[in-house]
Amino acid sequence: MRFLSLVLVNLRRHRLRALIGVAGIGFGVAAMLTILGIVNGAIGMFERILSTDSHYLVLEKNVSDLFFSAVRDEETAAIRALPGVASAHPLLFGIVSSPGYPVITCFGVEADDPRLARAEWRAGGRADFGRRPGEIFLGQRAAEFLHARLGETVPVGASALRVAGILKTENGFEDGGVFLPLAAAQALFHRAGVSSVVAVTLHDRTAGAEFKRAVETAHPGLIALENREFNQSYHSFRILKTTAWAVGLCAFLLGGLGVANTMLLSVFSRIREIAVLRVCGFSERQVAALIFGEAVLVAAAGLALGFALGAAVLAVLPQVPQFQGYVQAEVRPAVMAGIVLTALVTAVCGAIYPARFAARIQPAEALRYE
Repeated sequence: MRFLSLVLVNLRRHRLRALIGVAGIGFGVAAMLTILGIVNGAIGMFERILSTDSHYLVLEKNVSDLFFSAVRDEETAAIRALPGVASAHPLLFGIVSSPGYPVITCFGVEADDPRLARAEWRAGGRADFGRRPGEIFLGQRAAEFLHARLGETVPVGASALRVAGILKTENGFEDGGVFLPLAAAQALFHRAGVSSVVAVTLHDRTAGAEFKRAVETAHPGLIALENREFNQSYHSFRILKTTAWAVGLCAFLLGGLGVANTMLLSVFSRIREIAVLRVCGFSERQVAALIFGEAVLVAAAGLALGFALGAAVLAVLPQVPQFQGYVQAEVRPAVMAGIVLTALVTAVCGAIYPARFAARIQPAEALRYE
């Protein structure tokens, strides 16, 4: 207990330096939490788009991104005819623009797509989907930032389309996106007769292996993946996750340098004090433990600050109109544990050299130090 009190006294005596170390760790934690939360949220939203009421995804083999995948309509029809297939829903991804909004996700779907059935229709109705040409259906968030109402005309790319429905969905990409009948989307994106992916539901999910073999045998250019397999193998997901961790770790390295600087300055300013502790019976290990204890407390305070800042940012970002509802943070327990561990390791590593320096101080020489 006395040892902890001494650690607290030392931090209070050098509060400005301690606060600098806390801020370094705190900003690193906030950056990592925010980046990973946004990336995991985006990946989660995209995963839910693809796994809507489906067991398997059929897409073009060896494609770098789903936006470039092409599954022909005749292949979709053949998949629907396979034994054991309960339903197969094609989905075409695209990006459209409107004045002031250069990037809006667009989904080309058929009228019986489960995502339309599951949505809450705020204007218009599902029965109107695809009935008349030249119509578009907006997610509620998209309708808000486009300032569009039912029956009004919305400029989309080089076209002007009439709003025939507004639907509320739980998925941020869908709620901030637009929906078109599959044929209309194919014409808009000059991808006649193809979709990006086909979401397949089986009567018996245990028959998945037979379904995969049947698809890949009949259509060598396609691959069928269970939702879990796709999530683990999709290149864009892995790149996003790797980039997020790399940026977060860079932020933590800066925080670690801040802790090292704080501890080193603290040691240099307390050389005579440390010498007195050595004369009073403190061993090298106890002196080193004193420095490490200060670093751990700095890291703990930085963690608290960082989590508070990160949570505040993640709460505010989804409400920013410029993000069009595409930000839905998702913070997983494994990420939280990883951040805590990284912060503590960073702080301890930053204190290694100052602790070794302090432990090697010779009392006789240090008492003469000015």
